[in-house]
Amino acid sequence: MGPSRIAFREAELTDPWVALEPGADPVERVRILRRAHKAFTEAGTVPRPVRSVVADSWRRSARAGVIPDGTASVELTDGDLGSYRAEHPLARVMPLFRELMGTFAADGEHLLAVCDAQGRLLWVEGHPATRRQAGRMNFVPGARWSETSVGTNAPGTAVALDRPVQVFAAEHFIRRVQPWTCAAAPVHDPRTGRVLGAVDITGGDGLAHPHSLGFVQAVARAAESQLALLVPPKATGDTIELSALGRDEAQLVAGGRKIRLSRRHSEILVLLTRHPEGLTGDELLCALYEDESVTPVTLRAELTRLRRLLGPGLLDSRPYRLTAPVESDVAVVERRLGTGAVTAAASAYAGPLLPGSEAPAVVRLRRRLADGLRAALIARRDPDLLAEWARAPWGEDDLDVWRALAAVRPTAVVRARLSALESELSAPLTRMAHPPWTRRAAQREPRTSATSLQRPRS
Repeated sequence: MGPSRIAFREAELTDPWVALEPGADPVERVRILRRAHKAFTEAGTVPRPVRSVVADSWRRSARAGVIPDGTASVELTDGDLGSYRAEHPLARVMPLFRELMGTFAADGEHLLAVCDAQGRLLWVEGHPATRRQAGRMNFVPGARWSETSVGTNAPGTAVALDRPVQVFAAEHFIRRVQPWTCAAAPVHDPRTGRVLGAVDITGGDGLAHPHSLGFVQAVARAAESQLALLVPPKATGDTIELSALGRDEAQLVAGGRKIRLSRRHSEILVLLTRHPEGLTGDELLCALYEDESVTPVTLRAELTRLRRLLGPGLLDSRPYRLTAPVESDVAVVERRLGTGAVTAAASAYAGPLLPGSEAPAVVRLRRRLADGLRAALIARRDPDLLAEWARAPWGEDDLDVWRALAAVRPTAVVRARLSALESELSAPLTRMAHPPWTRRAAQREPRTSATSLQRPRS
């Protein structure tokens, strides 16, 4: 599969995760990459034309001890491979992968490949002649194609970075893989956000097109949606589910009932889910009210009304705590961010936490969650995720996100919006702009410290 010329007629968007710029000559690009790869393997320097995602991957590959003349090792064979695949969660969406990608792979002389979270290939299907060629470099089921084993490659790098990526020709670290082009996207567990593996399309230079990256990303998202439908529903009655993102009044699902909460009750339940050990009345007063004149009687009245709303046995006192396990959408986003599953975290983020709340503890949590997610998005540099945030109501004035989007997707529309926003805010380049929902909170100094909830109970 030697390199072939591709005429890009569409005005594609600039994207550092796509291998070729619009209108680029793939033959010349291969020559440049081969020289760059030689310079890196001989001197350890990466020439400028190499994409940053590839340069970083080359450095990780070298640190892992990958040899440019090496090959993948086959770790699972025969019965071991069969039993492992049968038990793997992605086995449940293989029919979907085949439906969406099988014809495309066969007609285009490409391969459909699926790997696990460790980069082991579980399925490699497609055009028979292409499979035979791929087999000569051990691109076969059971082989480990993690970045730490064979260096830069789309499925291995996709699971390493937890984001879709395209790898073209001599961008591959292993020389025998350099005649190939591949694009892969990670697939996540819809409940936990954990990376389950990646779906990949591998073939010749015909895949060196932005559409191939978008295609595998769409397939991965379809698989996640299918997995969500296949997950058995959680038992009701034992678990409380709280949805508080993007709404001023939270929704509680308990015992099969859906309960719409007032703003104050929403704030109380958000805080109690954060403190399963419970909070005293004094701690709740400090967390909920800026006004020091609010009395414990007022709070007790709110808690009495909340207890009646929830029904018997869900809200205990001395200290105030929930008596059943809680799953909140806030916790889901935090958990996914904590595991590095940024795409999954962004998909679970429905908006700022109780955006109208001025309760000091809720304001701090709202700001911390939003800032953590937006910082992860900026660091990830995924143009689709940045665009989704920038065009959401909570991100339309987020200067840092628009700057990050302009860096990876410098379209006329994005540049115009960034210019208007910078003029509107009169912000120097070094200033950290806060999203609109945090500006009022940032200007206000809560009377309680971040550690006020930890003081001894009365």
